[in-house]
Amino acid sequence: MTETARSLKADGWTVVHDDGFIDLVGPLWHRVVDGHHEYAIATAAKHRNRRGLVQGGLMMTLADRASGMAAREQSGAPHVATVQLDTHFVDAGEIGDLLIARPRVVRATRSLIFTSTEVSVDGRCVILANGVFKIVRPR
Repeated sequence: MTETARSLKADGWTVVHDDGFIDLVGPLWHRVVDGHHEYAIATAAKHRNRRGLVQGGLMMTLADRASGMAAREQSGAPHVATVQLDTHFVDAGEIGDLLIARPRVVRATRSLIFTSTEVSVDGRCVILANGVFKIVRPR
Protein backbone atom coordinates (compact mmCIF):
# COMPACT_ATOMS: atom_id res chain seq x y z
CA MET A 1 0.00 0.00 0.00
CA THR A 2 1.34 3.43 -0.91
CA GLU A 3 1.74 6.29 1.53
CA THR A 4 -1.08 8.13 -0.25
CA ALA A 5 -3.42 5.16 0.18
CA ARG A 6 -2.50 4.84 3.87
CA SER A 7 -3.19 8.53 4.41
CA LEU A 8 -6.54 8.38 2.59
CA LYS A 9 -7.64 5.33 4.59
CA ALA A 10 -6.67 7.10 7.82
CA ASP A 11 -8.92 10.00 6.74
CA GLY A 12 -11.91 7.69 6.27
CA TRP A 13 -11.68 7.08 2.52
CA THR A 14 -12.37 3.63 1.03
CA VAL A 15 -11.72 2.40 -2.50
CA VAL A 16 -14.71 2.04 -4.81
CA HIS A 17 -14.08 -1.24 -6.63
CA ASP A 18 -14.81 -0.99 -10.34
CA ASP A 19 -13.15 -3.11 -13.01
CA GLY A 20 -14.22 -0.78 -15.82
CA PHE A 21 -12.84 2.54 -17.03
CA ILE A 22 -12.54 3.99 -13.52
CA ASP A 23 -10.07 1.21 -12.68
CA LEU A 24 -7.82 2.48 -15.47
CA VAL A 25 -7.71 6.06 -14.19
CA GLY A 26 -8.24 5.46 -10.45
CA PRO A 27 -8.50 4.16 -7.93
CA LEU A 28 -11.66 6.05 -7.06
CA TRP A 29 -12.05 6.81 -3.35
CA HIS A 30 -15.26 7.46 -1.40
CA ARG A 31 -16.27 8.71 2.02
CA VAL A 32 -19.25 10.30 3.73
CA VAL A 33 -18.74 13.53 5.68
CA ASP A 34 -21.66 14.96 7.65
CA GLY A 35 -24.06 12.90 5.54
CA HIS A 36 -22.59 14.11 2.23
CA HIS A 37 -20.83 11.78 -0.20
CA GLU A 38 -17.38 12.71 -1.47
CA TYR A 39 -15.36 11.02 -4.20
CA ALA A 40 -11.66 11.46 -4.87
CA ILE A 41 -8.79 10.56 -7.14
CA ALA A 42 -5.19 11.02 -6.01
CA THR A 43 -3.39 12.28 -9.10
CA ALA A 44 -0.15 10.73 -10.31
CA ALA A 45 2.14 10.97 -13.32
CA LYS A 46 -0.30 8.90 -15.42
CA HIS A 47 -2.81 11.77 -15.11
CA ARG A 48 -0.68 14.52 -16.65
CA ASN A 49 -1.36 16.38 -19.85
CA ARG A 50 1.31 17.74 -22.21
CA ARG A 51 1.76 20.80 -19.97
CA GLY A 52 2.52 18.58 -16.98
CA LEU A 53 -0.76 19.43 -15.23
CA VAL A 54 -3.74 17.19 -14.48
CA GLN A 55 -5.57 16.20 -17.68
CA GLY A 56 -8.95 17.95 -17.86
CA GLY A 57 -10.59 14.72 -18.97
CA LEU A 58 -9.66 13.11 -15.66
CA MET A 59 -11.36 15.91 -13.74
CA MET A 60 -14.43 15.58 -15.98
CA THR A 61 -14.45 11.82 -15.42
CA LEU A 62 -14.41 12.34 -11.66
CA ALA A 63 -17.23 14.90 -11.86
CA ASP A 64 -19.29 12.60 -14.09
CA ARG A 65 -18.85 9.55 -11.85
CA ALA A 66 -19.58 11.48 -8.65
CA SER A 67 -22.66 13.10 -10.20
CA GLY A 68 -23.88 9.76 -11.48
CA MET A 69 -23.45 8.16 -8.06
CA ALA A 70 -25.50 10.97 -6.50
CA ALA A 71 -28.19 10.52 -9.16
CA ARG A 72 -28.32 6.76 -8.55
CA GLU A 73 -28.62 7.24 -4.82
CA GLN A 74 -31.38 9.85 -5.21
CA SER A 75 -33.40 7.77 -7.67
CA GLY A 76 -32.81 4.37 -6.14
CA ALA A 77 -32.28 3.11 -9.69
CA PRO A 78 -29.45 0.64 -10.29
CA HIS A 79 -28.45 2.52 -13.45
CA VAL A 80 -28.46 6.08 -14.75
CA ALA A 81 -27.03 7.43 -17.98
CA THR A 82 -25.35 10.77 -18.48
CA VAL A 83 -27.46 12.90 -20.83
CA GLN A 84 -25.45 16.10 -20.45
CA LEU A 85 -22.47 17.29 -18.43
CA ASP A 86 -21.60 20.99 -18.64
CA THR A 87 -18.12 21.51 -17.27
CA HIS A 88 -16.42 24.75 -16.36
CA PHE A 89 -12.67 24.59 -15.84
CA VAL A 90 -11.96 27.07 -13.08
CA ASP A 91 -8.33 26.27 -12.24
CA ALA A 92 -5.63 23.73 -13.03
CA GLY A 93 -4.79 20.68 -10.97
CA GLU A 94 -1.19 19.65 -10.37
CA ILE A 95 0.22 16.16 -10.31
CA GLY A 96 0.13 14.93 -6.72
CA ASP A 97 -3.11 16.78 -5.91
CA LEU A 98 -6.05 14.99 -4.35
CA LEU A 99 -9.11 15.85 -6.46
CA ILE A 100 -12.26 15.77 -4.33
CA ALA A 101 -15.74 15.82 -5.90
CA ARG A 102 -18.76 16.86 -3.86
CA PRO A 103 -21.93 16.14 -5.83
CA ARG A 104 -25.43 17.23 -4.96
CA VAL A 105 -28.80 16.63 -6.52
CA VAL A 106 -30.46 19.88 -7.56
CA ARG A 107 -33.76 18.41 -8.77
CA ALA A 108 -35.25 15.03 -9.48
CA THR A 109 -38.16 14.12 -11.73
CA ARG A 110 -39.58 10.70 -12.57
CA SER A 111 -37.09 10.25 -15.39
CA LEU A 112 -34.29 12.81 -14.95
CA ILE A 113 -31.91 13.81 -12.16
CA PHE A 114 -30.17 17.21 -12.25
CA THR A 115 -26.89 17.52 -10.39
CA SER A 116 -24.21 20.03 -9.53
CA THR A 117 -20.70 18.95 -8.60
CA GLU A 118 -17.64 20.88 -7.51
CA VAL A 119 -14.22 19.29 -7.85
CA SER A 120 -11.67 20.91 -5.58
CA VAL A 121 -8.09 20.63 -4.39
CA ASP A 122 -7.40 21.74 -0.81
CA GLY A 123 -10.64 23.74 -0.85
CA ARG A 124 -9.77 25.45 -4.16
CA CYS A 125 -12.35 24.84 -6.89
CA VAL A 126 -10.87 23.44 -10.11
CA ILE A 127 -14.08 22.36 -11.89
CA LEU A 128 -17.78 23.10 -11.67
CA ALA A 129 -20.01 20.59 -13.45
CA ASN A 130 -23.76 20.52 -13.92
CA GLY A 131 -25.24 17.25 -15.10
CA VAL A 132 -28.45 15.70 -16.31
CA PHE A 133 -28.89 11.97 -15.79
CA LYS A 134 -31.59 9.70 -17.22
CA ILE A 135 -32.98 7.01 -14.97
CA VAL A 136 -32.54 3.76 -16.87
CA ARG A 137 -35.60 1.58 -16.35
CA PRO A 138 -35.33 -2.21 -16.63
CA ARG A 139 -36.79 -3.63 -19.85
